Amino acid sequence: MVSGRLLALSTASLSHRPTVSLTLLWNLSLSCILKMKSKYYESKSRIMKPITSIIIISILSVFLMSATQARKITGTVIANDGKVLQGVTVTEKGTMNSVYTDQFGKYSIYIASDTSVLVFSLNGMKTQEITVDSAIIIHVQMAPAKHEIHFVEDERAARESALSNIVSGNNTKPGYQPGQGKKAMAYDAAYVSGGHFMPQQDWNTESYSTIHENGFKNVVFAPLSTFSIDVDRASYSNVRRFVNMGKIPPVDAVRIEEMINYFSYDYPQPGNEHPFSVSTELSECPWNKTHQLLHVGLQGKEINKENLPPSNLVFLLDVSGSMRTPNKLPLLKSAFRLLVNELRPEDRVAIVVYAGAAGVVLKSTPGKEKSGILSSLDSLQAGGSTAGGEGIKLAYKIAGDNFIEGGNNRIILATDGDFNIGQSSDAEMERLIETKRNEGVFITVLGFGMGNYKDSKMETIADKGNGNYAYIDNIQEANKVLVSEFGGTLYTIAKDVKFQIEFNPARVKAYRLVGYENRLLNDEDFNDDTKDAGEMGAGHTVTVLYELIPAGSGEETVDIDPLKYQPHDSEVDGIHEKYSNELLTIKVRYKLPDEDNSIKMEIPIQGKATKFEKTTDNFRFSAAVAEFGMILRNSSYLHEGSIEDVLAIARNARGSDDEGYRGEFIRLVGTSKSLLTARQ
Repeated sequence: MVSGRLLALSTASLSHRPTVSLTLLWNLSLSCILKMKSKYYESKSRIMKPITSIIIISILSVFLMSATQARKITGTVIANDGKVLQGVTVTEKGTMNSVYTDQFGKYSIYIASDTSVLVFSLNGMKTQEITVDSAIIIHVQMAPAKHEIHFVEDERAARESALSNIVSGNNTKPGYQPGQGKKAMAYDAAYVSGGHFMPQQDWNTESYSTIHENGFKNVVFAPLSTFSIDVDRASYSNVRRFVNMGKIPPVDAVRIEEMINYFSYDYPQPGNEHPFSVSTELSECPWNKTHQLLHVGLQGKEINKENLPPSNLVFLLDVSGSMRTPNKLPLLKSAFRLLVNELRPEDRVAIVVYAGAAGVVLKSTPGKEKSGILSSLDSLQAGGSTAGGEGIKLAYKIAGDNFIEGGNNRIILATDGDFNIGQSSDAEMERLIETKRNEGVFITVLGFGMGNYKDSKMETIADKGNGNYAYIDNIQEANKVLVSEFGGTLYTIAKDVKFQIEFNPARVKAYRLVGYENRLLNDEDFNDDTKDAGEMGAGHTVTVLYELIPAGSGEETVDIDPLKYQPHDSEVDGIHEKYSNELLTIKVRYKLPDEDNSIKMEIPIQGKATKFEKTTDNFRFSAAVAEFGMILRNSSYLHEGSIEDVLAIARNARGSDDEGYRGEFIRLVGTSKSLLTARQ
């Protein structure tokens, strides 16, 4: 035991000294091994001595060698003008190991050895490579990139050659690969319609759909609130990416319902014929104490992975030049490795890639052949322009050719969304995706990267394709989406799920739906089975919040002239006396995955408001997330809300938090505090 402790202490101290020779460590390890063996010989037979010695030597050798390799490098990255650079990617060359600089331009990364090379890259700046040697602090100054444009004599041949290179993983063939002279394009060149190469722009080209925040509706004039449910969570992880880079996200990148639904909530499992349960809770609104907050939770039925139907999956992977950075294709490959490991023998996978053209990397293959699937993933390399439309059509063809009746037929698209060749308009893609959706092939979208990220286009694809949409900013998020939430991400238990509430004017004067701005439906759409709506996966939860102005409040609401042919406010009590105890009625309409006719469930709610401190963790934590989203959006409805209130509520409602996501949210809010102060 003494020898073991001595070895641990020696190793721990030596691991912080990068110049210690391997010979010295080996001598120390042998010395400790001999002492341990002498103790062992006294109590064990001679038959097992050689085997045990080999095991001990192997374990200690690996341990000692790894101890000398882990070393922390820190530093600051600035531009030529002395300004700090945020969001610089710092990568250990040849590995998936990468970090980003914070709002102060600082970074911290653990590297493998003295021979490691750090690569510093940022859109618009010249990439630098620095060998670590014995340094522990490396400061970097980056200069603006100078774009070069190389024209290709035979562009069609070059596109076909580029795809061949990507599929085979061969970087030595001519085509759209960097550093190959006149036959190639520069690293930062992009193919645009018209057949010419143009340099990628230095500025940020991320795009988001405009969101006009929901306002209050007077219950007398508009008693119904109708929308499509949404189980997408992309907005939260994208917001997290901005905050971790030291930036406040664009207002339209903040979709409050997706932030709320990023987190799981403790709702009861369904106990009747419907595939989900409905729970409600009412209390005061934390950002406006004169209002009330209604919390509605839907819980999808949990299904064991073994009982899920077989899957026919097509991985549609963007391998264009814009995917070359570490937080794109390298992270994508690591993420899909996690998913492949979850596949069962009865599942099937095909891989389609697109760059200058689209092609099949892997034909539909049984899930048990994991080594072949992983090998195809590992061979992928980025290069060329983006034929997104061609890729989607080819993926749908393969999914149709291998269609499984009663199974999960799905395309999983992974991209930064930067489509710029072929079927690129949202309208064209919507029509294609809607047609294939009606044929039983759904599509899930995973977003990667920054700078040219096209959130609006990817959200459209997922919404129209009966799928969900997630943003993958790190390997932990990939594990959450593709492993922890495997069933909910890939298996639909109800489609075209529509939500409608009828408010009782005897109890509610006005209401405001928090979020879901791009999911609103006309009231008549609720009973129209031809109108598309959101999907719900196995085990998914959906959380909805309404801010209410109670009946009898003197607060002015919507300024609308009194209706001539409808009952006035003074007549409300008499008309609704029969239902005076009811707050509202919830109606949910949905279709089973293989059905075309909808099913309706209707639930009247009578509950009274609970004191805020007596509400569940579900209620309080969702309220904290909603308030944080309103702060980021600089909402006109925030009233008394503040970061301090968000932190206090979230800390008190953290609950068990086994996976740490709520704790991460609390840290994220704390980081945002100084950024928001600077904004003011």
